Amino acid sequence: MVKKLNLDAMSVGEIWQLHQTVIEVLAIRLTAEKHELEKRLAQLRREKQQSLALPSEVASQRIAGLLEPRKHAKVPPKYRNPNEPSETWSGRGKRPRWLTQALLAGQKIEDFAIAASEPQNGTLQEV
Repeated sequence: MVKKLNLDAMSVGEIWQLHQTVIEVLAIRLTAEKHELEKRLAQLRREKQQSLALPSEVASQRIAGLLEPRKHAKVPPKYRNPNEPSETWSGRGKRPRWLTQALLAGQKIEDFAIAASEPQNGTLQEV
């Protein structure tokens, strides 16, 4: 067990010597801990490089952020807000607020479906 120090009973010289000893022990322990952390970091870097070693050059460039993400094909809207006809939704992604609110109010999603004969006007605006 560590004995409890009575700092009040120690002289300034004794406290100063204790201070110097604590500094030396801390420096040794911090250096050892830093060395261990650097070894672990180097190991993690090696593991990351091995996991990123993909056969395809395109895939590795995409991971490195050199290429833009793959574009998705545009999908015609399937639902339209009757109160604001410019607000449409293709059925992909998160539901727009206007549709969520209407569904919570008791309306059915079919009420907002765009008829196949309805002109699209080339507008693919998702909200």
